[in-house]
Amino acid sequence: MNELISLQLDDCKEGMAKAVSHTESELTKIRAGKASPGMLDGIYVDYYGSSTALSQVSNINTTDARTIVVQPWEKSLLSTIEKAIIDSNIGLNPQNDGNIIRLAVPPLTEERRRDLVKKVKEEAEKGRVSIRNIRKDSNETIKKLKNDGASEDEIKQGEAEVQKLTDAYIVKVDQLAELKEKDIMTV
Repeated sequence: MNELISLQLDDCKEGMAKAVSHTESELTKIRAGKASPGMLDGIYVDYYGSSTALSQVSNINTTDARTIVVQPWEKSLLSTIEKAIIDSNIGLNPQNDGNIIRLAVPPLTEERRRDLVKKVKEEAEKGRVSIRNIRKDSNETIKKLKNDGASEDEIKQGEAEVQKLTDAYIVKVDQLAELKEKDIMTV
């Protein structure tokens, strides 16, 4: 196979793998009723004038399946962290005891579970769309290689490989979504 086509396939594979891992990280943020430090991943606090990830200014642990404990490295950050959690709108109510912040994760209602499953499906679709866009870009790039001396057969073979990659990575996204849905629907 043409060397340029091989390079394009490597780029394609790398891009699709990134799309899958991004989808996976987005799905992690959707809470399934169990407490997880990952639920606080998108929260940033003002730390000496710069926006800093919550995980970089505190220890975040789970004491049980329903409780997240945030222990700031500096007590002066307690109220800042508390405000950031409230403002993040993740549906958790921080309880500040002067040393640590406790977050009780409420059990999910049936309706809330269905909403979360919809959200999972939306994230999975974003992942699939991202993979399809990478496929489109890769195929366009491969077609342009005809000018660089790639034969029709090599181009067709390259496009077939891109399609195989696309199918494989879409299956991975579907599996992630399926696992997350099961996780959410398990009471």
